[in-house]
Amino acid sequence: MLPAQEAAKIYHTNYVRNARAVGVLWTVFTITFAVITVVVFIQPYWIGDSVNTPQAGYFGLFHYCIGNALTSELICKGSPLDFSSIPSGAFKTAMFFVGISMLLVVGCIVCFSLFFFCNAGSVYKICAWLQLASSTCMVIGCMIYPDGWDSEEVKRMCGQRTDKYTLGNCTVRWAYILAIICIMDSLILSFLAFSLGNRQDKLLPEDFELD
Repeated sequence: MLPAQEAAKIYHTNYVRNARAVGVLWTVFTITFAVITVVVFIQPYWIGDSVNTPQAGYFGLFHYCIGNALTSELICKGSPLDFSSIPSGAFKTAMFFVGISMLLVVGCIVCFSLFFFCNAGSVYKICAWLQLASSTCMVIGCMIYPDGWDSEEVKRMCGQRTDKYTLGNCTVRWAYILAIICIMDSLILSFLAFSLGNRQDKLLPEDFELD
């Protein structure tokens, strides 16, 4: 074997091995990201009470709990299947976009089965677009959600100083922060998927092609 051909074979082997290792990491992080997105959607801890709030409680995208003024017992309401139980139109819209974001990521995981039937580069690019769309929907959901802070139910918990994009005496909780982190995660994963897709399209540069 000629030295140039041997070098090309070694380069090709390392190139493929590295691409597969990065692909496995991308797959693991995508599955983890999907789980986090589901948690963000269902958990009612987007905003919550503080030591200065009139009532105890917390709000999510659709489910919320507010303390009873007399008994201090939390009264919980809200369901994604009953829009009338959601206290704000902005919360409904935010729930819709975050829900779409979650479904897009789940759809990305479903697309993993295409690796057995289609070109890997094409599958990576499909997933990249799904993750990019998921990030966009999550951005819209996070931006719209504070528009519902002026609802009567939120004011009952957070005080009358609460208004759109002004939280009054309440505080932002971990699920909202996690949703914002999800935006960055999704962008990074989508860019990585585009990179992997381009690598799969051309695993071996022309300068090192084997005869």
